[in-house]
Amino acid sequence: MVEFALLDASVGETPVRRNFRRELSGDLTVFEVSEGELPPDPEAFSFDGAIISGSQCSAYDDRAWIAAVEDWARTAHEAGIPMLGVCWGHQLLAEALGGRVEGMDERELGYRTVRRAGASQLFNGVSRTFTAFETHTDAVVELPEDARVTARNDATLQGFQLGRTYGVQFHPEYDLEAARWVIEGKDIPEEQKQAALETVTEDNHAAAEQARLVFENFRRVAAGERVCQVDRATPDQ
Repeated sequence: MVEFALLDASVGETPVRRNFRRELSGDLTVFEVSEGELPPDPEAFSFDGAIISGSQCSAYDDRAWIAAVEDWARTAHEAGIPMLGVCWGHQLLAEALGGRVEGMDERELGYRTVRRAGASQLFNGVSRTFTAFETHTDAVVELPEDARVTARNDATLQGFQLGRTYGVQFHPEYDLEAARWVIEGKDIPEEQKQAALETVTEDNHAAAEQARLVFENFRRVAAGERVCQVDRATPDQ
């Protein structure tokens, strides 16, 4: 069975562990990086891959633990350890490897449409356009050198790949309970909150099954499995 290290970058009580344990096929060992707990250095790293979660912080915040995660991610990338960053993790990996993250003019919140942008094993079998849950006010505005875009939407860059390091801005791990929890906890105008909550439907969650395929694809990357690229023929599947 594939074994993952989950770098939990959330602060306080959150559904991060529940979400990832539910969606990932494999054993999961959690490291509370916001509390200063890091996985072993690459030479002692015994897991098949690492996943970096979302966070309430910004990747560019001046915090010692964020700098420590960046340092760890750089050495892990150089060692060829498969890594997947989700939301904040996606932004953290981009910054750690030489990219740039900035605040957005408008937050992205709720279920949205995302478009694939080029072949990537992470998106094997995923439709060219798909539905995914979003919650962020920062975005990757400059990628690391030699990284390639793997997904976009009208708001911002939604995915990148550099070697065996992957990032996705959206949240494949969210269920309806987590989606409602994060929206209801936002300090935003009520009309914005209600508009986002209106997207949290059974139909949208079912449509987001396409986004959840990235976890099985990442498991295959971590397991060293060869996967043929599949490109869905119709862009609106």
